[in-house]
Amino acid sequence: METTKTIIRSPLTGDSYTQIRHKSGLNILVCEMDGFQTTQALFCTNYGSIHTRFKTADDADFCTVPEGIAHFLEHKLFENEDCDVFDLYAKTGANANAFTSFDKTCYFFDCSDHFQESLDILLSFVQSPYFTPESVAKEQGIIGQEIRMYDDDPGWRGFFNMLENLYHSHPVRIDIAGTVESIAQITDDLLYRCYRTFYNLHNMVLVVAGKCTVDQVLESADRLLKPCKDQKLETIFPDEPDSIVSPEVTENAAVGQPLFHLGFKCTPRDDRDCLKQDLIATLTNCILLSSSSPLYQSMLQDGIINSSFSFENFYGSGYFTVFYSGSSDHPEAIRERITAAFAEAAKTGLDEELFQLHKKATYGDFVRSLNNVSSVASSMLSAAFLHCSLYDTLDILSAVTIDDCNRFLREELRPDRMVLSTILPTK
Repeated sequence: METTKTIIRSPLTGDSYTQIRHKSGLNILVCEMDGFQTTQALFCTNYGSIHTRFKTADDADFCTVPEGIAHFLEHKLFENEDCDVFDLYAKTGANANAFTSFDKTCYFFDCSDHFQESLDILLSFVQSPYFTPESVAKEQGIIGQEIRMYDDDPGWRGFFNMLENLYHSHPVRIDIAGTVESIAQITDDLLYRCYRTFYNLHNMVLVVAGKCTVDQVLESADRLLKPCKDQKLETIFPDEPDSIVSPEVTENAAVGQPLFHLGFKCTPRDDRDCLKQDLIATLTNCILLSSSSPLYQSMLQDGIINSSFSFENFYGSGYFTVFYSGSSDHPEAIRERITAAFAEAAKTGLDEELFQLHKKATYGDFVRSLNNVSSVASSMLSAAFLHCSLYDTLDILSAVTIDDCNRFLREELRPDRMVLSTILPTK
């Protein structure tokens, strides 16, 4: 396999970046941003907490691993046989970290100097796993404490209570870190198996944006990436019905005011269709519940919501959720107002003028984000995992119509697929 380079360009803005299909199997995206003084790099694998059942072409059957192992693996990769990776970054002055989400694990750094040295560290340690029974046992205690800490976080509990009642069997309902019981089943052999399966370069993406050059990135890649064969990785998920588990769940915790998460279980989409649905959902919510909307203003003036109110979409393989959250003494009233307003809007249709206003604003926000190093890097990454280009957002957004938003409102934001999760003050 030979390394190939393709320039991805936006005819609308004139911006561009380079896509490199590296001979090692890795997909590399580099956006050279002239005039910027910082750089961000992300080395990511298509492996998150939901990927607990998988097989490769060499496996006879699917393997099931403990919940939380992706997050556990992320922690362990920062320790190698010689030293802690953060000690290496301290010498270059880079700010480094990592995260595990439902569908990906990312290792990243940002810097204003010594970019190539920091990139070498990133590419080296992510490809150099080192696990022993002793280090695994130690980490089980550390992550067990982290899990208990999140169990005591009211907002975190409210969010996962919502997911547990939206989804019957999809692993998105399980805490990303797993449980104390599930991580107790993790061994060094299991970690190595998951590493070999999901940290294959054919399943990964390297994204770099800012003060950098394609030649710099390629020099490090050619020197440090270890070629590997495509394992034909397959992941599967349990069958998930359209229905929800329960429309309401409450829990008590040490909070001064009730916290709420009001979620809708929407139809999951793949790749470009998922990006389109994300944009449609965002526009629909902007029309109905932005801070200037009549519904938001009426709830604010009546004291039902406060400035903590927000909405968000998140999605991945087999799930797509829209939810609203915040603190309020009247969670049930919020549900009633939103349900009634959505039903009325579904009958009459959304306001065309507001639709055009928010569409233009969303378009402008995206164009402005192309002048931010971190935004460009994260957007390139998100697009890559959806098998899209960074600039597909502009093309899809341009084609979205008010009929798309009205259809989403009628078909996806349905009361029979709605869950209210509330954390109430302990009496």
